[in-house]
Amino acid sequence: MSWMRNTLLKVFHYPVKWLVKPHTIPANVTDELGIDTSKPIIYLLPTDSVTDQLALRMAAKNLLLPTPNTSVELAGKHYPGVLFLRKTQPLFMKHPSSTEVESVFTELVHLHRDHPQIDAQVVPVFVSWGRAPGKGKPGLGDLIADRAAPSWLRKLFIVMFLGRDNFISFSRAVSAQQMAAHHGSDAHIAQKLMRVASTHFHRKRQSMTGPLLLERETLYNSVLGSASVKRAIAEEAKDKKLSHDKARDNARSYIDEIAADYREGLIRFGDRLLTRIWNKIYNGISVKHADRIRELARNGHEIIYVPCHRSHMDYLLLTYVIYHEGMVTPHIAAGINLNFWPVGKIFRRGGAFFLRRSFAGNKLYTAVFREYLELLFNRGYSVKYYPEGGRSRTGRLIPPKTGMLAMTMQAIIKGVNRPVSIVPVYIGYENVMEVKSYLSELKGSGKKKESNLQVFSAIRKLKNYGHGFVNFGEPIHLNQFLEKTVPEWRSQLPADPDKKPGWLTPTVNTLANSVMLRINKAAAINGMAITSLCLLSSKTKGMSESELTSAVECYMSMLKEVPFSNDATLPNMKAADLVNATLKLDKFTITDDGYGRLISPQPDSAIYLTYYRNNIQHLFALPGLIMAQVFTCNGVDRNRTLQLVAALYPLLQKELFIYMTQDQALAYVDKLITFMIAEGLLVENDTFISPPPAQAPQFHNAWLLSRCMQETFQRYAVVLTVISKQKVLSRNELERVSRVVAERLSTLFGMSSPEFYDKNVLSSFITALRDNHWLDTTADGSFKHSEESEALRQDVMALVWPEITQHLEKVDFNTA
Repeated sequence: MSWMRNTLLKVFHYPVKWLVKPHTIPANVTDELGIDTSKPIIYLLPTDSVTDQLALRMAAKNLLLPTPNTSVELAGKHYPGVLFLRKTQPLFMKHPSSTEVESVFTELVHLHRDHPQIDAQVVPVFVSWGRAPGKGKPGLGDLIADRAAPSWLRKLFIVMFLGRDNFISFSRAVSAQQMAAHHGSDAHIAQKLMRVASTHFHRKRQSMTGPLLLERETLYNSVLGSASVKRAIAEEAKDKKLSHDKARDNARSYIDEIAADYREGLIRFGDRLLTRIWNKIYNGISVKHADRIRELARNGHEIIYVPCHRSHMDYLLLTYVIYHEGMVTPHIAAGINLNFWPVGKIFRRGGAFFLRRSFAGNKLYTAVFREYLELLFNRGYSVKYYPEGGRSRTGRLIPPKTGMLAMTMQAIIKGVNRPVSIVPVYIGYENVMEVKSYLSELKGSGKKKESNLQVFSAIRKLKNYGHGFVNFGEPIHLNQFLEKTVPEWRSQLPADPDKKPGWLTPTVNTLANSVMLRINKAAAINGMAITSLCLLSSKTKGMSESELTSAVECYMSMLKEVPFSNDATLPNMKAADLVNATLKLDKFTITDDGYGRLISPQPDSAIYLTYYRNNIQHLFALPGLIMAQVFTCNGVDRNRTLQLVAALYPLLQKELFIYMTQDQALAYVDKLITFMIAEGLLVENDTFISPPPAQAPQFHNAWLLSRCMQETFQRYAVVLTVISKQKVLSRNELERVSRVVAERLSTLFGMSSPEFYDKNVLSSFITALRDNHWLDTTADGSFKHSEESEALRQDVMALVWPEITQHLEKVDFNTA
């Protein structure tokens, strides 16, 4: 390193230290990127910048990585600890001069060929100041916008104004030894490495800042000039007897109603504000599998985030997480109900675009919205929308609405410039601010219209929310999905471009189901959810702290030793610490009777715990089914348990969106049984499995597990008993009578779950019965009793409590 460089580093060290706050991406570079700190490391930066090098030094120090300021010794020779791909832009010249990086790479390749025992790592590092996308028309703000190689004068302004928005993005290390193993001369390999590095840095910049901002006139011209919107305008003018200009003005007004107005400055302000809010209300935000989205961006994919929808907080939390994982914030599909002053304008500038709840046959609105969505895809904007259409009121996944997915697939058919991937996202909370209003709505009260009063009321209540969880699920590569699902799709496209191909609807339905399965596959277990599951499974809804801790420890051990999936995550805490942290959320009544602490829901709040229990109930469906059968039968043959799982699993899978195939589920159940026997949750005699003795240490944990799915089995029993007694019923009547009976049971036996008699849940179960041929149908589409449905009813009735069975046998369904 030259004396000039050393002098500059010393001179600017303290100013940069005061002005700059580097954010490292990813947070754990050694685990995610495989950087080996025991091997020599040479950093590669895009630009020869003193401030970039100082920011990297600060980040490396925080990560316990080697400093870039010291030289690296290889085979007795010294090499700089940091290399630069290009020089900074000269103040009075057009083109920057080249650096010595090519000659150093050439020498490194030669050195590693001669010394195979040496393996230096070249680690590309992209340093970003701010995240402003480029503009079609330059303005004053470009003076402080980060560019590929800004001059020292521009860099001065950049550091002064954007020092707190500095991002240090590390990439996977490149082995110099592997480089040397490539065919070609040393110089040729060095040149190839430089080209690859240049492309890599370009994609890094694009993934962090996104494409050029879409100017308003360009937006109007692109959407209004498209063939589909032109046809819709002509049809609108003809059908409504309007002039062409008036119909075109209507289309333009739809663009204004729909389109986002993204402003990077608002994103930076929102980042600071949300950081303060999260630090105030959350104990932490856990993010898992973010390497998946960085991998997609690195490979040039168009990314569509498709999360579950628990709360209005989702809009902010997921965008915040994506931003801090080094990705450009997505454009977000939001319901038109959120477009009220001033929130709507703020959301719009944060990247939200608005859609109506129903397009109601409005062909012009549909054409404009579809063309706008396709424009976002083709321009390279990432997009986020919620497949459920609205927030879940029960804590379970809602059957998906397929409109946005269908439009996405239609865009693929028309042709998108880049490969498109959908990323399912699981979002979980230990405290959801809307839970009380959700339950009121399920009981029949109207949904409150969003308003400023509602927003300020929610902000006032923001405190003690525990942890938030964001897990990125396994991506679905849409181009590959389409080729696999409909191999001959190109030859089956209709001549009319506005007409949907016949295969589109079933393909989109398959896609929607795959998305929901992958969301639940990436579930996050948290303290509130597992504590709620344990307490609600207890007969009295209360437990001693030692019993609760034992149950939590047992179930976490089960999920760790027999994982539900590779994507599901568990708390990295001991059970006792997890229970203590959960109790601090002030959602439980804690008393001490002299023998220890007793835990129970707060008065009249057990019903609220069902929301959190339902977030993870799909993980306990099969363990709960095993235990329910073993306890109700007081022991059963292992093969009989597998037969029952084979019968009931398709119904559980449909309702709870469990990702496993039937064969996978049976193999999983077999592993669970083996684990339960080893842990004392079950006792085995040859192939006969039975509950542990009542005095056994694990009896209480096994008994709780046998009750965790009881309300689901009771709901199944209600529907199957209704059809058994009535013999033939229309779908509407079957849903209505089942709901009346379920509500009665809920009142009589104190069911805590509002979804026990929820119309949508009952409807989903009835659909699953039909699709799996448990119900016969008449000529007019009504359902009728069959031998198969009766056999299933007998299996289910054997799982429910005797008092429920007695009551169902006595109910006069004709009066329901």
